[in-house]
Amino acid sequence: MNNQVGRISLRAVRKMFGNFEALKSIDLEIEPMEFFALLGPSGSGKSTTLRVIAGLETPDEGAIFVDNVDVTHSQPGERDVAMVFQNYALYPHMTLADNIGFPLKMDGVPKGDIHARVREAAAKVKIDHLLHRRPGQLSGGQQQRCALARAIVRQPKLFLLDEPLSNLDAQLRLETRVELKKLQRELDVTAVYVTHDQEEAMTLADRMAVFLDGNIAQIGTPDEVFNRPANMDVATFIGSPPMNLIEADLEGAELRVGDYSVHLPKAPADASRKVILGIRPSHIAPSNRGLKTELYLSENLGEGMLLNCKHGEDIIKVRLPEVRRLTDGSELRLSFDPQHFHLFDPVSRRRIDI
Repeated sequence: MNNQVGRISLRAVRKMFGNFEALKSIDLEIEPMEFFALLGPSGSGKSTTLRVIAGLETPDEGAIFVDNVDVTHSQPGERDVAMVFQNYALYPHMTLADNIGFPLKMDGVPKGDIHARVREAAAKVKIDHLLHRRPGQLSGGQQQRCALARAIVRQPKLFLLDEPLSNLDAQLRLETRVELKKLQRELDVTAVYVTHDQEEAMTLADRMAVFLDGNIAQIGTPDEVFNRPANMDVATFIGSPPMNLIEADLEGAELRVGDYSVHLPKAPADASRKVILGIRPSHIAPSNRGLKTELYLSENLGEGMLLNCKHGEDIIKVRLPEVRRLTDGSELRLSFDPQHFHLFDPVSRRRIDI
């Protein structure tokens, strides 16, 4: 496929459902052949965005372009997209072969060509030996593969997936997402993937958009979003457990949290103010000198531990790479790694560069 096919542009797209503003004038650019994730909690606008791209919803304002062609008011069938839904949407009375070949039949493709393309698509998702069966005779994973085969059989320029792995058990989800990424690369197709599962987004996506309350809070690679969150909302949404946010005082290059002071590698421009310190649990460690806390609860994770440490009314989470013998209720001092600090403005909640 031409590597310039499959570019998507959303420009100031707004969508209302009654009095509810599902999308608040969003802008988004997706490059050809990208695996792009729309990540966010329920009701954040990610599935509405996918449906707008597919033509299943029409925006109240703004425009959608595919390969520089305005498709805002085009019908779904005119957009050359294939969509995989959460519930797979298979016809129960049809065999897998008929389910997969149905879009080709609707397009008027000759029967002989349909048979060859169905077998090719089924082989790519490893269900070519099941083509005679009906959906009710298959496992959830096999049904999901059938839905994928039906989507790719038309060789569309856009591959849209709405939480396609959410109905699978945990182990099958892990296996299938690896195959899904490999399949997208083999097809050289633009894939837009909706999920609320940040691990899925982080492992699958070339880039991602984080949706919160109908807005796009940040766009970037998984590494950029994880390591340089644009604001406190993204910081606490990305990561498991999420980033700790702690009130602190900044004086020049000195950051003070309670009785604990840390020298920053570099002072911010506005260097005397109250700030919010963000630090991930894996960048905090117990030490002889550090912030005084009380070990509220320790959780054994098998390969390591998660410590819940009380500092005033706040709980600071600490992830340890090994299991230690620690007593709940005991005093525990914590040291923070200043190389992994994130500072945020407590009013705007936006990132402060350091």
